[in-house]
Parts: sequence; structure tokens; C-alpha cells
Amino acid sequence: MTKPVNIREIALGVLQEITEEEAYSHVVIREVLEKYQYLEKRDRAFITRVVEGTLEHMIQLDYIIEQFSNVPVYNMKPLIRNLLRMSVYQLKYMDSVPDSAVCNEAVRLAQKRGFYNLKGFVNGVLRNTARRLNQVRYPDQQQEPLHYLSVKYSFPIWMLSKWVSQFGYETTEKICRDSHMSKGTVVRCNLSRASKEEIIAELEAQNITVKQHPYLDYALEISDYNYMKAVSAFRKGWIQVQDISSMLVAEIAAPNWGDYCIDVCAAPGGKSLHIADKLSGSGYVEARDVSEYKVQLMQENIERTGAINIRAMVMDATVRDESSVRKADIVLADVPCSGLGVIGKKQDIKYKMSEKQQQDIIRLQRRILAVVQEYVRPGGVLIFSTCTIGADENQFNIKWFLENFPFRLENIDPYICEELHSKTTQGGYIQLLPGVHHSDGFFIARLRRLEEPDIMR
Repeated sequence: MTKPVNIREIALGVLQEITEEEAYSHVVIREVLEKYQYLEKRDRAFITRVVEGTLEHMIQLDYIIEQFSNVPVYNMKPLIRNLLRMSVYQLKYMDSVPDSAVCNEAVRLAQKRGFYNLKGFVNGVLRNTARRLNQVRYPDQQQEPLHYLSVKYSFPIWMLSKWVSQFGYETTEKICRDSHMSKGTVVRCNLSRASKEEIIAELEAQNITVKQHPYLDYALEISDYNYMKAVSAFRKGWIQVQDISSMLVAEIAAPNWGDYCIDVCAAPGGKSLHIADKLSGSGYVEARDVSEYKVQLMQENIERTGAINIRAMVMDATVRDESSVRKADIVLADVPCSGLGVIGKKQDIKYKMSEKQQQDIIRLQRRILAVVQEYVRPGGVLIFSTCTIGADENQFNIKWFLENFPFRLENIDPYICEELHSKTTQGGYIQLLPGVHHSDGFFIARLRRLEEPDIMR
């Protein structure tokens, strides 16, 4: 007889992997859901919600725990720390779960995982929390504005401080609030395989809710589905999971019939496939990335969508490829970044990123740009993009780039909807902000190589 599965124990194991082993939340959650896809939808949803919710509110949860514990959170055993976090999350945010069940299950799990001597501690902290949760006093917004934002939305103070200085307090709070909003999945219609009407009909036949995205006609937001690989339109290659901000990269690149395009940091391949789709079978797209694993991900998407004018290949963007110099009509440089624009989808990013790591990333971005700009032919276009929202990785990088290489920014208004037009888009770039725009946080700049003779170096 098959041993019954303890869904709370699964959730605890996922949290351990993410917080203690530095695994990426979206990867671990996807793998676990695939492993346990035989579980009922309700149980799979419980695992996802507990893990994602605990990560989403982790700073706040630690703040609450320390109101009722005589041991600081970071002095606790890692498993006990995560067990308390996920339990307090259930107490505060999951009304459908009885407090007694939360406490009892946590004690059982502590004992089962070898912490028999700590089950009294776990029980005491959780029972006290359950009784006095409504009495917790949070930081005052007027007296401690950054501490207030940090605890309310679970963002580190160093990050908030940078955003407030760049965007202002009100916009920063909008960004934070947006990361807690429940949203559907944005998909791009692969119009070379099916019409939008056919795609919508296919989705609705599976009782999937479909909404039109306001920025692009071929972008849809879908919800009320269980598992993406069970969506027939996805299996047929009719749709590609891709945020609207990522779709705008291909719009701003605006490939012409027959163009040769290189995407230097392409995995999982959404932008490359989009460019290939816009080329209507003409031209050629090289989707490059640094590892076999990433290239395999892209190859799976290429085969699923049936694209014929694209090739995935292993290539390190920091290493000069002599055969590509001055050959590409378009180079996409969606460079590695801190990822702070997609925290709403990958909540662990905000805890794993530090100011030092961000500086290391900026140096890597510039190494990549210095190499790949050489692939753009005279008069060709370089698209620089990131899925982050800080000036350090975006506007300051563009300033550095223009000071060192023969390019100029180009007005991007002709390629985007009027709602997104601004002074910066006229100047050649757009900074999309969660909570301000209907998208992830994203930066896109369009740069054209000057038509002048190469300088001998």
C-alpha cells in the first residue's frame, strides 16, 4: 500500500531547498509539482500557496515570530525556522485552515524530522501567535517609513532605500504592493500556427479564463488552469508563456524581412522565438546561451512551436565570436541582472540579492555588452534589456555604453502603444515598473550602430 503523502512536509522541504540550499523557487516548485502531479488539484494548490506565500511575506513572518519567541529567528535551527514561518503564514493568511490544525501539524513535523526536544518550543510559539496575532504592533509609517514598508511588504531596507531615492516613496509602495497581487499568466499567441480567435476558442474549451492584454493585440492573460503542460493550446505550440514586457523587446527590435538576428543570452527562448515569428519564416535567429541545459530548454520550445528559422546553440556571451563580428542586423542583449522587476513571480530574489552581488552583476553586464556590440553591423540595432528596475543596471549602463561605443539611442515610440509613450521613450528607452504599468519590471533600450568606418584598435 502506498504511504500517504504529507503535503505540509513537502512544502517544508521546498522551503528548505530555497532558503538553505540557494535553489531558485520557481524551479523547485515546478519540479515538485511535476513530481506530485498525481495529487489532487487542491493539495497541489496548498503546497504552492504555502511555499510562495511564506516567501512573499518572510520578513513580516520573522517579525511576528520574534514577538513570541525568546530565540531570534536567525539563531534557530533552519528547519525549525522554516516550519515556524510556514505555520505563521497559515495562521495569518489562510482562514480556511484551523489554528489547532496548524499548531498540531507543526509539532508532529518537528518530532518527525528529529526535533523531539523542540516540539514544546514550536507549540508554545505557535499557540501564543494564534492567540495574540491581532495584538502585534507593526512599525509606524510616519516615524519609520522604510521599516514600515520593509515589514508590511517584506522587502529588504537597502532595496527600498534605493527605490525611494529613484522613484519616490509613493511609487515604491506601489511596486511593493504589486508583488503581492494575484495575477493571471500572460501568453503570446503564436500567430504563425493559429489565429487569435482559434487560440481563444481552444483555451475557453478547457474552461480557461481569457482576457485581452491592453498593450499588444496578440497578448492574452489566462487563469483558472491547473497545469500549463495540460493546456492543449500550449502543447500544440499555439501559445508561449511570456510576459508583455518581454514581448515588447521584439516589438522594439522591429525586425525586417530576412534579418539576421543574434540573441546572446536567450534562454528560455521566448524573445528569440518571438523574433522568429515576426520574421514570418524568413531570416535567421541564433539563440545563444552559456550551458547545454539552457540550450535544451530553448530547443524544447523551438520544437513545440514548430519554428523553422531559429537555432539554439551553446555560446558564452563574454567570449568574442570572431565569425559574428559586424554580421548581425539585430543583436538582443537581455543580459543577466538582479531580477528585481520579477519579484512578484520569484519572491526569493529579494532575499538572495545584495548590493555587492548587484555590483558584480553590473560588471558582468558591461563585459557582455563590450563583446556583443561588435556583432552589430554598421547601421544595425542593439537591443539592451533587463528584468530589473534600478538605474545602476539600466540607465547608468546605457550612459557608460554610449561613452565607450559608437551607438546612438533611437526613439521607440513608433514601436509601442501610445499608453507607454513618455519623454524617455522618445529618448530611446523605457523603464516599466510593476504597479505602475501592466507588466513586470523591465528596461528596454534601442541603440543603432553609427554608419562610420571601423576604427583600427
